[in-house]
Amino acid sequence: MTSKRGSVAVVGAAESDLGRVADHMTPIDLMAQAVQRALVDCGLRLQDVDGLFTATSQVRMAPLALAEYLGIRPSYFDGTNIGGSSFMSHLAHAHAAIEAGLCSVAVIAYGSTQRSVSRAAASPREYNAYETPYRPILPTSAYALSAARHMHLYGTTREQMAEVAVAARQWALMNPKAWEKEPLTIDDVLSARMISDPLTVRDCCLVTDGGGALVLVSAEKARDLDVTPIYVLGHGETLSHASISSMEDLTVTGAAQSGPQAFAMAGVTPADMDVTILYDAFTITPILFLEDLGYCPKGEGGRFVSGGAIAPGGSLALNTNGGGLSYCHPGMYGMLGMIEAVQQLRGRSGKRQVDGARMALAHGNGGVLSSQCTVIFGTADTV
Repeated sequence: MTSKRGSVAVVGAAESDLGRVADHMTPIDLMAQAVQRALVDCGLRLQDVDGLFTATSQVRMAPLALAEYLGIRPSYFDGTNIGGSSFMSHLAHAHAAIEAGLCSVAVIAYGSTQRSVSRAAASPREYNAYETPYRPILPTSAYALSAARHMHLYGTTREQMAEVAVAARQWALMNPKAWEKEPLTIDDVLSARMISDPLTVRDCCLVTDGGGALVLVSAEKARDLDVTPIYVLGHGETLSHASISSMEDLTVTGAAQSGPQAFAMAGVTPADMDVTILYDAFTITPILFLEDLGYCPKGEGGRFVSGGAIAPGGSLALNTNGGGLSYCHPGMYGMLGMIEAVQQLRGRSGKRQVDGARMALAHGNGGVLSSQCTVIFGTADTV
């Protein structure tokens, strides 16, 4: 991408209903709900929207369905679906489209009813001739392979992975919208029902309904709106494989490429981030991403998260909404991670607000560690 740092801004951000939504609601209902809320957030109207970006596992042609539902005919649209990181990818594409004059008000939207209809119905598994005969519990078994390999190579422990879940729960307890409402201990994680060794059910993300939307405009247009714009400083995206059996190294993800791209574009480093939002479908993923994004050396992720370092009051404000482990995980989580990053920079995060937050990173993961996309946001004084 050759987009210019800070040339576009997020001016609207909103979640749809979350958790277990009303009966008979569809993914498109949730997308439309989030879009309306995000537009109200920035004082724009549906008639202003001329760029539409969306994906979901439950609707085959999501941009068509959402445009029809909203009654709009966007001049630019994108239905790229690379799993949970799709929305970070959409943001990068929207950035380029706005700069190129292909649209002026871009909306990125997501919705899922995977809790209401069941995960199997929402995200049916494709047959894989090389893996399906072994009857893996996907996607969990794929991430379990990565966790086991990391433990073998670097001495990472189950207790260290459990720290990720415990910290997420502590953040979630300060978030009134979070699904989980009870405290969690390391022993609770370790003694929970085993899903795919070494991952217990508490090492795995939630299964919820939900969605969200972002509204992006040029930096120039943002100045004409009565909002606090949050600027896009950098982004990077990469694909590495589709099947876990084709992953070159089970402990090195594409974040090792997308992260440096984003940091180079933004002209900053991990040390500059006040808030970090990492896709936490499983407790191993933040550990991998902290390493690959450059927050700590490869193999040190387990030790890095230990001792409450990523919990409230720790040295790194990580997954401050409670993450996919304790806040909400409607199948493809990346949208909600970006919303949290934006709201933290706007100072709208209530009890979990990080004081003086000026820069935030949101990282998305898709498939079985297959796609990795990184976005860096900043307040006006960082541009």
